[in-house]
Amino acid sequence: MNLSFKPIKPLFQTGTSTLSRWFSYIGLGIGVLLLLCSIQMFINIQQLLKEGSARKYGYDFISITKTVTNETMGQFEKNLFNSADILELKSKPFISDVAPLEANQFQVELSAGSIIPFQTNLFLESIENSFLDTLPPGFQWQIGQTIIPIIISSDFLEIFNVFGPSYNLPQVSPETASGIPVLITCHGDGGREQTFAGRIVAFSDRINSVLVPKPFLDWANLTFKGKKSEQSSRLYIKTNDANSTELLNFLDEKHYKVNKDKTKFGRMKQIFQGIFSGLAVFGLLVVILALLLFSFYLQLVIARSSESLKLLLALGYSPGWLSRNLSGRFIPVYVTIVAIALALTQSMQWAFHHFLMYDRPELSTLINWIVILMAIILIVLSVITNYKLVRRLIFVT
Repeated sequence: MNLSFKPIKPLFQTGTSTLSRWFSYIGLGIGVLLLLCSIQMFINIQQLLKEGSARKYGYDFISITKTVTNETMGQFEKNLFNSADILELKSKPFISDVAPLEANQFQVELSAGSIIPFQTNLFLESIENSFLDTLPPGFQWQIGQTIIPIIISSDFLEIFNVFGPSYNLPQVSPETASGIPVLITCHGDGGREQTFAGRIVAFSDRINSVLVPKPFLDWANLTFKGKKSEQSSRLYIKTNDANSTELLNFLDEKHYKVNKDKTKFGRMKQIFQGIFSGLAVFGLLVVILALLLFSFYLQLVIARSSESLKLLLALGYSPGWLSRNLSGRFIPVYVTIVAIALALTQSMQWAFHHFLMYDRPELSTLINWIVILMAIILIVLSVITNYKLVRRLIFVT
């Protein structure tokens, strides 16, 4: 038999408890709005700040050095990375690979011959080919070869073109620079000296250095200095996310210096994530307090209607049926509150995307599906909590 709750609805008196009910509704709405907005902004941050340094095959490559302090000045061993440091870095789950940027142990001099009257002391470095962003086929060297292929930083060419005219030197394009033969003179122990022809084969946007093939630098260090480079002042890290908070926290803990421009998004992400995580926790606390306040309202309603409940139970009404119908009265209220909060969150997201972010493609005008899922979860949890509370109170009655 289908029973109607409408005829017995007046038996459940509310009296002066209406005020606590509306306070709970308002608190619940504010808490849900804070929670949904915080989740959406957290997602926006993830989408906006996932762009990091130049990526190759889905990885980020960043360079790190040890911080030189007044105490470690002149103590080269403390300012260089050794094999133990590299092994420690490689053992971290947020680091895919590590490669040292090995440097020359001997003096190097570069000139452009008679084409451009330019001569300077120089440094040479090498790194594993897998860490290069540009790797032309000609970047190879064998013992006995007199021509050395070179990869230089794009920034170096830009600097030359800015300051070259003040020294009466012509500005050159990347294509012209690649065609200019350069002379690389290596000076070693015992007055040993040898000149090689250098040829620029590529430009790097990732590594600010003058790079030569690793076989050449290993051979040259042994030949002109009598030892290979065992320690390095710079390392390159290969990671899935240069803005990973785990990575940044580890680098800070080890006092490693990193290019802040490469990881500035990660620093900003840490700050904003902390802010919106705090707002989300606050919103959740407000939701819980609102539900507690509403539970007090229900206790008042059932306490003031205890005589009516006893009568209904004596007439054969099932406690489960009474619980479902009494708690079901508030389902439309929960749905309305969450729906309004969801609509306000959507309005906030539209305004944020359109007016503050100028329709950036990384973001969507629509709220994320996770926010909608959270709204549904809140409704379900509120209904279940409400039903269990009413059922327990009725059975106690």
